Amino acid sequence: MYAKFFGLSQQPFSIAPDPRYLFMSERHRDALAHLLYGVQGDGGFVLLTGEIGAGKTTVCRCFLEQIPAGCNVAYIFNPKLTVNELLRTICEEYGIATMPHADAGGETVKQCLDPLNDFLLRSHAQGRNNVLIIDEAQQLSAEVLEQLRLLTNLETDERKLLQIILIGQPELRTMLARPELEQLAQRVVARFHLQALSEPEVAQYVRHRLGVAGLGGPLPFEADALRRIHRLSRGVPRRINLLCDRALLGAYARGQPRVDGAMLVQAAAEVFGDGYQPRSLAWAWGLGVALVLAALLALAWRGRDVAPPTVIAPVAASAPQAVASSSTAATEPIASSISAAERDPAQAWRDLAAVWQIDLPTTDSPCEAFKQQHQLECFRSSQGGLAQLRLLGRPSILSLQDAEGAPVYVTLLSLDERHATVRAGGVLQTVSLPTLARQWRGEFATLWRAPPGYPPTAPDWLETQLDKALDQPAGATGDLTTKIQAFQRSQGLASDGRAGPITLMQLNRAVGLAEPRLQATAKAAGQ
Repeated sequence: MYAKFFGLSQQPFSIAPDPRYLFMSERHRDALAHLLYGVQGDGGFVLLTGEIGAGKTTVCRCFLEQIPAGCNVAYIFNPKLTVNELLRTICEEYGIATMPHADAGGETVKQCLDPLNDFLLRSHAQGRNNVLIIDEAQQLSAEVLEQLRLLTNLETDERKLLQIILIGQPELRTMLARPELEQLAQRVVARFHLQALSEPEVAQYVRHRLGVAGLGGPLPFEADALRRIHRLSRGVPRRINLLCDRALLGAYARGQPRVDGAMLVQAAAEVFGDGYQPRSLAWAWGLGVALVLAALLALAWRGRDVAPPTVIAPVAASAPQAVASSSTAATEPIASSISAAERDPAQAWRDLAAVWQIDLPTTDSPCEAFKQQHQLECFRSSQGGLAQLRLLGRPSILSLQDAEGAPVYVTLLSLDERHATVRAGGVLQTVSLPTLARQWRGEFATLWRAPPGYPPTAPDWLETQLDKALDQPAGATGDLTTKIQAFQRSQGLASDGRAGPITLMQLNRAVGLAEPRLQATAKAAGQ
């Protein structure tokens, strides 16, 4: 409801575990590294714990996007099961047919365990790893945990056949400390506890989510409000989301462009009830009246070609409009409709130029043409992943492989949690992420608007932009390297203190530079 009022393209503080919004603090990066280590290990347990709402499930979703192609993954998100139910669920996740059982007797462990063991041995012979992920693992019973330990006994002479990742709340650590579970605890090869965010990280988190949601103007939180968010939310991301969402809704209802400290306390009282009682019911009553008036205003303006007076148009809206006006997207896999045009990368470059609303002349050096004629730089990577595409949030050219292993090229226009929309052969196609992953090995290219004189980057220009992105006064104290590192941490980047292309691309977005962005799949596909 309030997104357009603040110049946003989408709701910034949803509690859904969307990997696009994953704020990679040092803690989250360590948590993700532990999970990735688990995939490459030789069996046993990997343990990830954290407070409610700390971001465990979101880290897990990001982890699932980066699992190597040679892994079979079973994911269980509701583990309140009996031993037999758990084994049957694992078999279903791996697509294993269990042994039939007689009507006279109930299902036995053996009827699931033998087919599972055969499957693991076949996978090992094919050079594939098998990973079992159990979310909300604090709900597992001691009996089920013991059965999981026994599953790690399935092995060859060289290695275990199953890697188990347990994700749960802090009480999971207490459970595994019980004497009767000591054998399981000894098989934990890596463990990590995801703690709440610090006060500086909370401010970075808020800026990050607003940036991903398309914020192009000033931060809609006053400095006092930003400081209070940490205290009221206790640094827990889910509580931050609930608090900021309600505070922005209140500011929208009042027609105020920024949230102050008093409004934030009122929002906390409504959302948490943590002893922060509103001074009167007037604010809540006013909010309700304002929402009704806002709804009536929206109805009055429906169907017009201009926005209501209180709505701020999002930055760089022209790019998604160009995408949305395209023909209806096809839904078949990319490989089934690749034409000769995709085998020529020049067509993909022309499609990318169209997203930027510029013309690309016929040339063997498109990057040189972009630089000379439009002051745009090319960025190429041969080791990218979906997480990096989400982080950059830019339309990109993906180099895929067809059924014969030959290179083909498509232009990525949108990316959501489950699907991607690409342009291939002049046709928009919506494909599932697993379909895309089977044909994509990480090679991509994109465009970005470089600063004047790049390279190198002028220090004065860079410091001015960093101060703006970090929401601090121009010329704030601190050396340039420290400011670059602070900005990199706020964006989930490696804090090396160097202003490379990725850092500058994220800086462009943070300060509101109008550049095309990846869109939601349904919008991009015109569905």
